[in-house]
Amino acid sequence: MTKRAWAAALTVALLAGSAGPILAAPKKAPVKAAAATANPDARAAALVRRMTRDEKLTLVFGYFGTDFPPKKFLTPRESRPGSAGYVPGIPRLGIPPQWQTDAGVGVATQGGAVQKRERTALPSGLATAASWNRDLAFAGGAMIGNEARNSGFNVMLAGGVDLMREPRNGRNFEYGGEDPLLAGSMVGAQIAGIQSNHIISTVKHYAVNDQETDRFSANSIVAEGALRTSDLLAFQFAIERSNPGSVMCSYNRVNGIYACENEFLLTQVLRKDWKWPGYVMSDWGATHSTAKSAEAGLDQDSGFPFDDKPFFGELLKDAVVSGVVSDARIDAMVTRILRSMIAHGLFEHPVAEKPIDYAAHALVTRHDAEEGIVLLKNANAILPLSPRTKRIAVIGGHADKGVLAGGGSSLVYPRGGNAVPGLQPTGWPGPVMYYPSSPMAAIAKQAPGAQVRFARADDPAAAAALARDSDVAIVFVTQWAGEAFDVPLTLTDNQDALVAAIAAANPKTVVVMETGGPILMPWIDHVAGAMAAWYPGTEGGEAIANLLFGKVNPSGRLPATFPRSLDQLPRPAEPNKGDTIYAEGATVGYKWYDAKGLDPQFPFGHGLSYTSFSYGGLSASSTGAGLSVRFTVRNTGKVAGKAVPQIYVAGQGWEAPKRLGGFSKVALAPGASQQVTVQVDPRLLATWDDSGHQWRTKAGSYDVILGASSRDVAQKVTIRVAARVLPVGWSPDHGK
Repeated sequence: MTKRAWAAALTVALLAGSAGPILAAPKKAPVKAAAATANPDARAAALVRRMTRDEKLTLVFGYFGTDFPPKKFLTPRESRPGSAGYVPGIPRLGIPPQWQTDAGVGVATQGGAVQKRERTALPSGLATAASWNRDLAFAGGAMIGNEARNSGFNVMLAGGVDLMREPRNGRNFEYGGEDPLLAGSMVGAQIAGIQSNHIISTVKHYAVNDQETDRFSANSIVAEGALRTSDLLAFQFAIERSNPGSVMCSYNRVNGIYACENEFLLTQVLRKDWKWPGYVMSDWGATHSTAKSAEAGLDQDSGFPFDDKPFFGELLKDAVVSGVVSDARIDAMVTRILRSMIAHGLFEHPVAEKPIDYAAHALVTRHDAEEGIVLLKNANAILPLSPRTKRIAVIGGHADKGVLAGGGSSLVYPRGGNAVPGLQPTGWPGPVMYYPSSPMAAIAKQAPGAQVRFARADDPAAAAALARDSDVAIVFVTQWAGEAFDVPLTLTDNQDALVAAIAAANPKTVVVMETGGPILMPWIDHVAGAMAAWYPGTEGGEAIANLLFGKVNPSGRLPATFPRSLDQLPRPAEPNKGDTIYAEGATVGYKWYDAKGLDPQFPFGHGLSYTSFSYGGLSASSTGAGLSVRFTVRNTGKVAGKAVPQIYVAGQGWEAPKRLGGFSKVALAPGASQQVTVQVDPRLLATWDDSGHQWRTKAGSYDVILGASSRDVAQKVTIRVAARVLPVGWSPDHGK
């Protein structure tokens, strides 16, 4: 899709109103993009035959794209300022360099102030997953991919799909939640959007990268069958939906072996089982060996000098010269890299710095935030607020200045700079960043005749007094999360006590949460309303206000379960160093709560609306590839809104009572109804057969459940399913 066509489609969608899609994603975008360059395999092989050994070795070793004073490293001068990585090209053969940029929510640049590029930030990956809108995810990916391309980058280190096994993981905000279908579908759609710009996106961090504590050597221990039906299935779904040019292997060990030298992950699963044709790059500092990594399936050692040694630099050349690593292995590595570069258009569509349409991109990120915000509680219909409200208290969270962003390598520097500079830490993995999109200012615009007053979070007495003297109190609570550290589920800085004090002073209290994931909510029974705004991106303040006043009807649904207490978690103790035994196996998230009979604070899939929906007419039929499920959704309320009907399936002998089998997002006017068809992937009806190395569905009765969340069931039918065996590499496209 060209930039002009993309902008035109966006404009048409916006003029159609907020109930319509933001941008209809081309359903076969990844396939069309790959097909634009004929026979990438043959072209890559022909190039490799013309290359010298030194030229080949050039493509398998990447540099950090920014000067790195702690290691006295100066990046090659051909790299882009502030970039994450650079791999030299081969001018003699017309092979372009790889200019790599972080990350999943926008163009995130590194280094000193002069190297920062002010760009548009999407909401966090978890917020986009909370939209349950694949077209929206594609549109957001297309937008940030456009900014990457127009900033001179042709590889984007995006696409975080690690499941939320540990809700305290500091990088959960970058990922897609706790369910493999939801995470794989949403992240896959975003990757496809990024790559529609003729650039490469990664999918990461492969695999089981579920905590930041001891992140460089932590050992994730999970049985193969459990991996196949949880973490690996999420990656498999994402790869099938997007055909990413690269997979980024993670820092941690998986079952005792570092991910970037793990032959089971890199060769057995990716190459042999899934027949994925792209190249594997390491995370920055995740390579630990030369021959072992190369033989296991690592194709590109990225981000030198983050590794202890130049493992794929001079050390790899020595290994090839001495015969420890064969020339055939190097040829295979280079062929995979070139194949992705050709297939995704890096040769035919060279990147260059060009103007960016920030106004159009602001609409994309705002709509993403609006659909990802989840209304958790709305007692006595306190929301939406009336524009005629006279006295509004806005309390805490620096809501007078901006909205919080996550920290680490994914941090996008916004246009206009940090709205709240100087918060600690100001260095890595900071700075703590607030995007200059003030919820308070946006609230004031929505209620032009109101007295909108602000109180800081660090003076609870003054805040309570302001709340007492107001018609409604809106409390903003925040929790900063980021790369290299994990976070507690309890809010820091006495914010729980602040909320309790405000709720005691004014029964009409609404809490807006800007967090990287689930939090504990000891005050939830005492407030009238609550919404999860996550990290809402560079237009987050406007998006929050639009939902508070009903300009946009909430349609987000939780991509992760909110626990009532730590003792509901599989591992209540804080993340530890060394081995982490995931005894729950594939029983991740809502599956754990279902299997253990636990009552969460808010279940997976939960989210409220300002209208009401009914679900009925459920029927299911067995097809050659899983199930075809049909039902009807009706808007039974008085305003337009978007329903998120969810299909769960239940069988015998599974890791949990039920699994998410499919979902849809349906925009409906008041009184309108729509028949919806959802296809259930046959792998979601199967269990993994270790001995046969295949998927196996047992003959018998299966329940098909229609609901508004994992716990809100509207209707259930039972269907008889025949026994079936699927080969390890089966996918909907391959059909084999």
